[in-house]
This record gives sequence, structure tokens and C-alpha cells, in this order.
Amino acid sequence: MNRVGVTEFKARCLRMIEEVRTSRSPLIVTRRGRPVVTVHPATDEDDQVSLEGTILFQADDIFSTGEEWEADRP
Repeated sequence: MNRVGVTEFKARCLRMIEEVRTSRSPLIVTRRGRPVVTVHPATDEDDQVSLEGTILFQADDIFSTGEEWEADRP
């Protein structure tokens, strides 16, 4: 990850944001050498992978231990 001081970021903000967008690499903005904020490239919702329909097997009760609990008794 690239690092840049807050003063330099303020002076070249738009150019640096464009670099983050095109390189897809985050940028850390620092003040006195300490990280203040990280600029990450945005992701479009359409680019995200959907897991809908990927379950191959679904058990009826995956949390059961097979033991009877008092709360289960009438």
C-alpha cells in the first residue's frame, strides 16, 4: 500500500483518487507519520459475487446434538 502525507493528499487529492481507481490499490493517508485514513477503490454491486443457489445440501437441523433438553419437553 502506498502512503502519502495529508498535506500532499490535500494538494493532489483528485489525481490520487484517480490513481487508486485505476490501479485498484489502496492508499494510506498519514499525519505526522501515523495513518489517518485509507482510501480504497469502490466496488460496484454488480461486480460482487452472489452465493444465491450455491447450497448443495441443507440438513433439517444442523445445530442438534441429538440430546433431549428440558425445554424440548412438554
